[in-house]
Amino acid sequence: MIANPLHPFARYLLSAAAFLALLVSMASPTTAQDGPAFVQARRLGRGVNMLGWDPIWKNPAEAWFKWRLFKVIRAGGFQTVRVNLLAFEHMSWTNRLDSRWLNTLDTVVNQATAAGLNVIIDEHDYKPCGADPEGCRPSLLAFWEQIGSRYRNAPSSVLFEILNEPEGALTPDRWNALLADVLAVIRRTNPNRTVVIGPGADNTFPALDSLQLPERDHNIIVTVHYYNPFSFTHQGAFWAPAEIQAGKNIQWGTAADKAQIDQEFDTIAAWGKAHQRPILLGEFGTYEMAPLDSRVAWTSSVAKAATARGFPWVYWQFEDMFGVYDKDKNRWVEPIYHALIPAKAR
Repeated sequence: MIANPLHPFARYLLSAAAFLALLVSMASPTTAQDGPAFVQARRLGRGVNMLGWDPIWKNPAEAWFKWRLFKVIRAGGFQTVRVNLLAFEHMSWTNRLDSRWLNTLDTVVNQATAAGLNVIIDEHDYKPCGADPEGCRPSLLAFWEQIGSRYRNAPSSVLFEILNEPEGALTPDRWNALLADVLAVIRRTNPNRTVVIGPGADNTFPALDSLQLPERDHNIIVTVHYYNPFSFTHQGAFWAPAEIQAGKNIQWGTAADKAQIDQEFDTIAAWGKAHQRPILLGEFGTYEMAPLDSRVAWTSSVAKAATARGFPWVYWQFEDMFGVYDKDKNRWVEPIYHALIPAKAR
């Protein structure tokens, strides 16, 4: 046996160092599930989309949304709001955001945060970006340069979503290139901010395989939107294709209908597991023209399927045509609300 050449005190120091290293390894994330994006995803819980077309952005005095409603949302069992911003129309020809619009956004973020809600700042200009990707690029980069700088010291409960539903000429390949450039802009001022990014093709889950994310940046939550079957969820919608607009009294709720949700959500979950990325169901909902009993069954099934797989979700939407809240009567649309948040979950 070779004698230990180290002085007893040196051996003590090495032993102490090894013990400290063990403690650090125990305290440090050992799997992707312990990473910041997964932690943040678990905090998001249940949410609602909101404020996209409220007059608040053009004239706060005409807003129907009142600040007290953030407390109503939180007390109602929701943990997150996704604030839908159509920011391009509030930018100058040099792509500078209007100061009054920014002040309104500050108030929205501050009031929601004070009510105990997470806030996803969602740039929602998918239509102009889908129609003209090259024209969209400087505006989107300028938007996130300004927002990133403005909210660099915001709490971690404020998340950035680069762009809602890339579509049209903003193909998956073009979207991958653009999102990488935008993310680099955000990281200059917000290196530790959780960022939400979805695939091209309208954030639909079949496009997940085309999504390319920076391998070394794992503070990203991947979002998908779900409106299947579209002929049911959008029946009668005036902006939908003609055959969908013509739809009427289409029912949903058979065993096969429910099995489709489980199968498709299993596909989404498998992608998340394979790529070690947390999943956010960023939108799902049914247009008000669909039969109410089927709307309730679908909404409940989707919310339960997401929750069962560990996906936080954000319902489309708080107010208006898909709404869970009746802004005219100032109360929850009870059937949809209960489908989303059963009494035992409150």
